[in-house]
Formats: sequence, C-alpha cells, structure tokens
Amino acid sequence: MFIAPKNTDLLLQEAEKETLYVNLITQLNKDFNLANEAVDFPLSLSPNELKIQLHEKIYRLIQYKFAEYLNLLYIIDVSEEEIKKLDGSDLVILAEQVAFLILKREWQKVWFRNKYK
Repeated sequence: MFIAPKNTDLLLQEAEKETLYVNLITQLNKDFNLANEAVDFPLSLSPNELKIQLHEKIYRLIQYKFAEYLNLLYIIDVSEEEIKKLDGSDLVILAEQVAFLILKREWQKVWFRNKYK
C-alpha cells in the first residue's frame, strides 16, 4: 500500500532506499517537458540539490509564468484540493510546499509503476 512520506527529505530518502531515485528524476524531467517547461535535472543530482533546484524552478514559475505553473500542476496531476489548502502569503514557502506536492505525486507514479510492473 502506498503511504506518502511526510516531507521532501523523507520522500527523497525513501526513493533512494528503494533505488527509485533515478526514476523519480526521470519522471520529473518527463512531466516538466510535457508541460513545455524544459528542465534537465541530471540523474547524478544529489537529493539536496534536486530539492533546491526544484524549489527555485517552482518559485520562478509562480513569480513570472503563472499560467505555465498552473499547466505544470495539471500535467503532473497535483491535487487541486491540496494546492488550495496552502497559504500563498509567502511565495518562498509556497514554492517549497508546491515542490513537495509535485515530488509526492511524481513519487506516487514511480512507486506504483515499480510495484505493479
């Protein structure tokens, strides 16, 4: 049964533990490119670097390309309910929380694909 980790660090640790971290990065790259938001997170990227770079990318999208940001959330299939629960008063914190929701959804895809292949 899939149980989502409580935060980004735990999620990335679990992905590494289950040797699915590279798959997670691949899924992120794929979905960002589907949304026409080209990113190329190297497969060798450390979990901490991934966390930082994803946070920065989301922050820039919210700040400068809001329509593209919404499209990305739609492509990745991030829960609209969870997004609505977030407090948008501080963009830095909001971007961090959205980055976690994106990672959580991508991890769910990778985990299910691996479990039921």
